[in-house]
Amino acid sequence: MTIGIIGSGALGSNLARIFAKNGIAATISNSRGPASLAALVEELGSSITAGTVEQAASADIVFAAMRWSVAKDVLTSLPAWNGRIIVDGTNAVEFLEPNSPDANDPNNPLAAYGIKAVDLGEQHSSEVFSQYVPGARVVKAFNHLDVNVLPEPEVSGGKRVLFYSGDDADAKSQVRAIIEATGFFAVDLGTLDTGGRLASLPFGSLASHSFIKI
Repeated sequence: MTIGIIGSGALGSNLARIFAKNGIAATISNSRGPASLAALVEELGSSITAGTVEQAASADIVFAAMRWSVAKDVLTSLPAWNGRIIVDGTNAVEFLEPNSPDANDPNNPLAAYGIKAVDLGEQHSSEVFSQYVPGARVVKAFNHLDVNVLPEPEVSGGKRVLFYSGDDADAKSQVRAIIEATGFFAVDLGTLDTGGRLASLPFGSLASHSFIKI
């Protein structure tokens, strides 16, 4: 089994850190190319390698760790998925410039956090995300926790709960194995339509909650 990570920002780099910490090999990529990842790869050791987006996307299990604003362009430019697994770690939010009108909009309840929700109509984000990756088996996971706590799955004498959901039982089983191998307590929220709504930022009822399994 091979693992790829598309995106090397806060989520992608912290995914690489927890994989490296647990001896799980992965290829990480970004839009700037492998050379831009030299310092991160040196920090994390031999289990993490830098590659192109196409190389990361060719893995058996691919983690989508890019911002929502670029997800469509990145994912629709890639070759056919042919039943491979993609883990949707994205959330439908826009990051705001600190001094922009949106950042000071009193009608935006998320302005204080530097983000605003993207209007997807009646759809949830994984429903839209799935349209970008036809032929892939989509599992929603690694999106609902503060990325800064991902390198510390064990806390307060227990394990952080990490939610996941999807429509393919085998894909979910493989992603669950990774969740557990990295030290989290995995909780299955059911189908993508159910779990994707519950755990998606910013308004999913289970989003941003950091539960601990003692």
